[in-house]
Amino acid sequence: MKTLIIVPAFNEEANIVKTITSIKNACDFDILVVNDHSKDDTLLLAKTQQNVKIADLPCNLGIGGAIKTGYIYADKHGYDIAIQIDGDGQHDPEYLTRIIEPIRDENYDIVVGSRFIDKIGFQSTRMRRFGIIYLQYLIRLLTGVRISDPTSGFRAFGKNAIRYFAKHYPQDYPEPESIVIAHRIGMRIKEVPVVMKAREGGVSSIYSYKSLYYMLKVTLSIMMARVSRIVTDV
Repeated sequence: MKTLIIVPAFNEEANIVKTITSIKNACDFDILVVNDHSKDDTLLLAKTQQNVKIADLPCNLGIGGAIKTGYIYADKHGYDIAIQIDGDGQHDPEYLTRIIEPIRDENYDIVVGSRFIDKIGFQSTRMRRFGIIYLQYLIRLLTGVRISDPTSGFRAFGKNAIRYFAKHYPQDYPEPESIVIAHRIGMRIKEVPVVMKAREGGVSSIYSYKSLYYMLKVTLSIMMARVSRIVTDV
């Protein structure tokens, strides 16, 4: 199946070359780096890599806008599967085959790579883990769906999900929101165990995840995604 790796990157000069190299060593899928208006040498370093497509955003759109750009590209160019891998090197490409199998073999629409199923590797910081547990229960309460790692950015979308989210991908808190939206429109979602690594360089863009303000905002966003009118045209 025609597969695209989407690598959103914002100020990832310390990680981007290593991330691209590890992907190439693990598979021969197409790679699209979405440079989210980085202020460092992320774009320059990405351009030094052979056989890598690059989308250079003229302004910073945040993770939601960067990933949506990738899905727009995947939809336009007829990809069957699009896989999101963060540019910070935390996601291990050795699990790429595992994460696409349910789409390829079982017709799932979305597959989320979870670090909390086998509980091997980096398990996140204590504060973020608390927030993740909270989101687990919130999503389960609103949808009945059990997702152990709702903030995981290591995930694969099938063709129907690509087509839909190329138009309607959430902007502010896309990982948990997209799960709620996908459930509402009847998409099939599955988790598979993966191993994640600690960030080796750079600074996380989700520093606000430690704040009560963040939790209030993400709660409201998820609840709105659950109760608002969902656009179903694709």
